[in-house]
Amino acid sequence: MHFLGGPVASWAQRWHAPTSSLHPLPTRLGVDEAVSAAETALHDMTTANKISIFRILLVPVFVVEVLYYAQQGNEIHRLASILCFAIASISDGVDGYIARRYNQRSELGAILDPLGDKLLLVAGIVLLSLNNAPYLPRLPLWLVVTVVSRDAVILMGMLVIKHTCDHVAVRPAIVGKVATVLLMACILWALLKWHTTGLFLLSLGAALCAIASMIIYVMDGIRQLSASPSSSPKP
Repeated sequence: MHFLGGPVASWAQRWHAPTSSLHPLPTRLGVDEAVSAAETALHDMTTANKISIFRILLVPVFVVEVLYYAQQGNEIHRLASILCFAIASISDGVDGYIARRYNQRSELGAILDPLGDKLLLVAGIVLLSLNNAPYLPRLPLWLVVTVVSRDAVILMGMLVIKHTCDHVAVRPAIVGKVATVLLMACILWALLKWHTTGLFLLSLGAALCAIASMIIYVMDGIRQLSASPSSSPKP
């Protein structure tokens, strides 16, 4: 049948070609391997790290609920944001206790725990420093600038020390923990819409503690840099 020549014949030859000449169809092998690897990693992960990851995953939920309440004024969103923030704040103490009590300290936990704290606190103070009237009180802008500047200075200092000394020794300061507690209190106070005088006093205390902790960390960083051989003058 001569009329099957040309493009039609070419198509027919490809249709009847052996399967080895065609591109293989995607299989579930790669997906199954990825799922198995994820399950293994999750199983091997410590309980403290799982709680830290859960706290990090709560941050976007908290942000969405605050934004919805600021736009619509629906009390359900405010209550949901308070619940998310409370659970995340409580889990911060729980994972630290588990890590100390059951010897679950790890390098991953040393990253996840402060990361979860910073994400939650920075998201909270930035959101509540916006003009969310008439639904939410506003945190002072100087509090946001102070906290963000402190974290930026500490982060840059850690990078410099890591590059210079190949090792960073972070010693948590008590005043830094007090600043964290006061910042959490500021966010919760604003979400509960309590008296603004108390909010101002909490914000002032948090800012002062943040400045004090920054000074302590900077001095400790200078000490580590001074002890490094790379800080000595070249002969």
